[in-house]
Amino acid sequence: MTVVHDLFGGRVGPVILSILVILSAVTVAVFFVARNHCSLELRQRVRSWWIIVGLFLIGAMLNATVAMIFFGLISYLALKEYFTLIPTRRTDRRIIFYAYLSIVFQYWFAGMRWYGMFIIWIPVYLFLLLPFRQVLIGETRGFLENTARVQWGLMMFVFSLSHLAYMITLGPVAGSGVGGRELVLYLVLLTELNDVLQYVWGKTLGRHRIVPRVSPNKTVEGFLGAFFSISLLAVLLAFLTPFTWYEALFAGMFISASGFIGDVVVSMVKRDIGVKDSGNLLPGHGGILDRIDSLIYTAPLFFHYVYYLYY
Repeated sequence: MTVVHDLFGGRVGPVILSILVILSAVTVAVFFVARNHCSLELRQRVRSWWIIVGLFLIGAMLNATVAMIFFGLISYLALKEYFTLIPTRRTDRRIIFYAYLSIVFQYWFAGMRWYGMFIIWIPVYLFLLLPFRQVLIGETRGFLENTARVQWGLMMFVFSLSHLAYMITLGPVAGSGVGGRELVLYLVLLTELNDVLQYVWGKTLGRHRIVPRVSPNKTVEGFLGAFFSISLLAVLLAFLTPFTWYEALFAGMFISASGFIGDVVVSMVKRDIGVKDSGNLLPGHGGILDRIDSLIYTAPLFFHYVYYLYY
């Protein structure tokens, strides 16, 4: 009963129930009503969405400690997927080990709400120390490329995503009754809906490609349709936040825009490497990077927006 209350209590309860109802309706439509007309990929996507939603609700919504482990695991899987894709040297394995080890400390600082160390551990300390560790190894060829690749991966897939973990530890804003759990749900829901709505609007009205050499399926119409839709939804879902209507509107606008940027930046990485999907962990969705690419940008920007306004 405690687990049910934690998941469905408070302001997040109606939103979570709505998500489950909508996902159930889509499942029925895809697997029973329109089974013969739906592609295998679409059916796989629906199955994977159940797994994604279930893991997120259990991992992020129940308990702050569990959330640290859950988001830390996501960072580890994303970083591992990234290191699997990019070219590396044999001597790089020792540096990569330290990159993985840094995840533990980054999420420990988040769980402690030690903001000072949380905000500089990767951008300052690891930025300075990891190159020196490579100097001690003594391999000069490829030094610059490897340093840039490792630090970029840490910033994107550990530092950026860890803002979700820190955010969930935030206490209720005075007079609003909402805190970190509601804010994380608000951000993740809008970010994922932004991806879905870009696809829907693009398929429905899309005519003009926005970044044809990087992501040919992205259209101006898809971007604008999602931008206005998410801006409206951000205001409608503002009860999950301490925002006024205009603060929510602005949040929706930059979540949609920055989510798009995160998507196409990771697409650029895959284009450079020469792969379509970053992996096959999530059938119908690709790998971890394919699913969290938008959050890489929206998480730190939204966190600092909230932190500046209310904490």
